[in-house]
Order: sequence, then structure tokens, then C-alpha cells
Amino acid sequence: MNRNWILIIIAGLIEILWAMGLKHSTNLITWAGTIILIYLSFVLLMQATKKVAVATTYAVFTGIGTAGTVIVEMVVFGEPFSWTKIFFILLLLVGVIGLKLISKESGEKEGA
Repeated sequence: MNRNWILIIIAGLIEILWAMGLKHSTNLITWAGTIILIYLSFVLLMQATKKVAVATTYAVFTGIGTAGTVIVEMVVFGEPFSWTKIFFILLLLVGVIGLKLISKESGEKEGA
């Protein structure tokens, strides 16, 4: 795994945090933290898109964020557990892994 894929994974993990921040922020400090996390995740995402296709980058980013947010909400915040949710998270992750496996990095963006 190279630097760009690590950036995508980190951006996805940060997305989990800011998505929870959108729901659970209650004061100026927590909202400021949420905004900083949103900014940071998109900066990392933009760096990764310099070498990885935008569609693949965004799909992996949102897949990590979606799956992670659902799991954290169930484990940490008491959201009801459902095997159906787990099934669809696994289905989502299969798609994300598939995109990663078939994607190639470019030395330079096309048309640049």
C-alpha cells in the first residue's frame, strides 16, 4: 500500500469522526473541532486524487466513512444492532476493496 491509499484511509477514518461530530456537537468548541476535521479529511482526499482516480478515491473514502460511522454508532452510542446492517456494510466493503484492487495509480493525471 502506498502513500495515496494511506491518505484515503486516513481521510475516511477522519470522516467517521466528523460525521459523529455533526450529530453530537453541542457547543462552539465541538462544532469547531468538527469543522476542522471536515477540512482535514478533504485536504487529505484532494492530495490522494492527484494520483488515484477521483471516482475510486471518493467511493473508498465514503465507503470507509459510511461503514465506520454505522459501526461506531452501534458500538459506542447504542444504535440498535441489526444483521441486515452488518450484511450491507460487508457488501459495501466488498465493493470498496474491489475498487481498490482494480484501480491503478497514474504517474500524472490525464490531460495535465
